[in-house]
Amino acid sequence: MAKIKPAKGAPYARILGVGGYRPTRVVPNEVILERIDSSDEWIRSRSGIETRHWAGPEETVAAMAIEASGKAIADAGIDAGQIGAVVVSTVSHFSQTPAVATEIADRLGTGKAAAFDISAGCAGFGYGLTLAKGMVVEGSAEHVLVIGVERLSDLTDLEDRATAFLFGDGAGAVVVGPSQEPAIGPTVWGSEGDKAETIKQTVPWDRFRLGDLSELPLDSKGNIKFPAITQEGQAVFRWAVFEMAKVAQQALDAAGITPDELDVFIPHQANVRIIDSMVKTLKLPEHVTVARDIRTTGNTSAASIPLAMERLLATGEAKSGDTALVIGFGAGLVYAATVVTLP
Repeated sequence: MAKIKPAKGAPYARILGVGGYRPTRVVPNEVILERIDSSDEWIRSRSGIETRHWAGPEETVAAMAIEASGKAIADAGIDAGQIGAVVVSTVSHFSQTPAVATEIADRLGTGKAAAFDISAGCAGFGYGLTLAKGMVVEGSAEHVLVIGVERLSDLTDLEDRATAFLFGDGAGAVVVGPSQEPAIGPTVWGSEGDKAETIKQTVPWDRFRLGDLSELPLDSKGNIKFPAITQEGQAVFRWAVFEMAKVAQQALDAAGITPDELDVFIPHQANVRIIDSMVKTLKLPEHVTVARDIRTTGNTSAASIPLAMERLLATGEAKSGDTALVIGFGAGLVYAATVVTLP
């Protein structure tokens, strides 16, 4: 029997660089209030959101991802041609095929890098980071570009009082490469598909093909609504606060890190009340910097963690070499948490 030659990769993997892109248009709560019966005070108190960014016509999923990726590659100190794989997490690229990752890889000048999309909602960055770490250590790619990018304004029902204020657009990217010491911890991840109905798309795409539009939702003017993201807010809140705090603690334990040894906490930017509740449940010390990028960026799903990471480093609230706990959670319901060394 022939023996397969073992793979030879790096001993460990680390994040080498990070980049972000936020669309130029800033949308305050006042714009949201034009379509829903609410108030700026209510939105801020329920979510922490003051403004969000919405993409313009030229700020496509690919265009935003390329901007963020260029910054990440430069921050990593490598050339695009050294990227061996491109992993894109998104739920808002509307062409079913080909994967937008292939366009991004080509336009960045990566050569013939492997490229594919994944759909893991707000946990997508964590899923992509885990895949990238495996590729670097296994040896199938020396450098992997992981991108989280969303145009959630395209999937927002602006007449839905429960969700109209939540979502924003943007892209975040990191380059994962070889390391001589552990810098990305074990991933604690999973799914709870029995709760899939709590966050979902209102109408599947194939309903528009079947010809029977009688049961499709209508807007206030009687027009058929485009599919949007809907959620059961209280159910998601309870799940995130109680269950995801447990997952975060498991990630700390798996990495052998105590809360006192942690420098930074970068949770998915879903709701500032969820973030604050997790900080309390985890009993994080006051010295731990907590990302609250949601205030000016909104919920950008797969892009939220790398965008928050990029902002903390850019503002000096976090520094290179800090130990950070990251956790993403959302539609599926899916989740992923790990401890990383910041680039």
